[in-house]
Amino acid sequence: MNYSETLDFLYSKLPMFTRIGEAALKKDLANTLALCESLGNPQDTFKSIHVAGTNGKGSTSHMLAAILQKAGYKTGLYTSPHLKDFRERIRINGKMAPKAFVTAFVKQQMKVIERVQPSFFEVTVAMAFSYFAIEEVDVAVIEVGLGGRLDSTNIIQPELSLITNISLDHINILGDTLPKIAFEKAGIIKAGVPAIVGEEAPETSAVFIDKADEVGTTLQFASREYQIADLRSEDNQLVFSVEKDGELQYKDLALDLNGSYQQYNIPAVLAAVDQLNARGFTIEPAHVYDALCQVKKLTGLQGRWQTLSYTPHVICDTGHNVAGITEVLKNIQATPHEQLHFVIGMVKDKDISKILDLLPKEATYYFSQPNLERALPVASLKEQAQEHGLHGAAFETVNAALAAAKRQAGANDLVFVGGSTFVVAEVL
Repeated sequence: MNYSETLDFLYSKLPMFTRIGEAALKKDLANTLALCESLGNPQDTFKSIHVAGTNGKGSTSHMLAAILQKAGYKTGLYTSPHLKDFRERIRINGKMAPKAFVTAFVKQQMKVIERVQPSFFEVTVAMAFSYFAIEEVDVAVIEVGLGGRLDSTNIIQPELSLITNISLDHINILGDTLPKIAFEKAGIIKAGVPAIVGEEAPETSAVFIDKADEVGTTLQFASREYQIADLRSEDNQLVFSVEKDGELQYKDLALDLNGSYQQYNIPAVLAAVDQLNARGFTIEPAHVYDALCQVKKLTGLQGRWQTLSYTPHVICDTGHNVAGITEVLKNIQATPHEQLHFVIGMVKDKDISKILDLLPKEATYYFSQPNLERALPVASLKEQAQEHGLHGAAFETVNAALAAAKRQAGANDLVFVGGSTFVVAEVL
């Protein structure tokens, strides 16, 4: 198979959560372990950092990777899902794995794939670990795909386990309460591996404390120790200072991920830097300053409060659950505009009623559906939205909806695109 045929095989022949939802998930780590064993267990040949959480794990992973790169480490980065190019999932120092590697890996592992019958995600995890081992990375930042305890990435023995925050998402899979979801995320906490939880919350703290005690490791709540001060937006960057235990640690850090919700991720990132230094890494404050102002350039991150154009002003964001949309709406409110035009699409395997309740009724909506099997049909989305007082027109595709919004938008209006990661992927 050539590269195009290889991708077609991965997308269409293997069970893929992006495409079909929960049916693609495997309930244990057996397949991933079998794949990696056939590869000589590449995950054991490099240092790693494991990142889980409901929101913020992608941004946090990219920030850590950028900092490690600037500190001089050859840094692998595994994330999901991708937005434009499959190879976004597997990067070293910001560069995507070559097409030739993807093709060769699938060809070489075809017999094992046929024997094991893994999911799409299980294959991509094994592919990433193999690539990082072959390229001899110094360290790899590994983002959990879904949950943590049973996620395919959870076969690593990392230097550090980091959990960003907990909110309701994928409740049909992870549980319908915050403690149940926290239990799944806490599954990445391992014996002897320091654990960091970004945000302390009364509903979930005990879950993490109990897990750390059970396995025998230290647990740190970053929000207890690190405080964000003087947060502001300047020149399309988020600028802030950071205090640690009441003393100034960083003054006027600039971050090119300018959504205000990043303030909740920064304490965990800086706690991770301090922990890594304690474990023998050498990361100077200058590396942090230099990295955070160019995370997108260093790592290729897209879709986080990203400006697509200024005439009209078009912004997209991948926030797609109640907590994520809540933060998106805060950013919309803080962005000067007259009329709001909202291009929206969603997936059908989630209860969207709470999200629709949050959305502003004065906006003009452009309903659409992303091009995948899991997409909520646009007619259903429009009908449900109308029941919540949201009004607009339906469009067959995301890009048709965006084109209409751009035509309707005035000079001082704002066009926002979101509701689903897959909607953002299509406009990018």
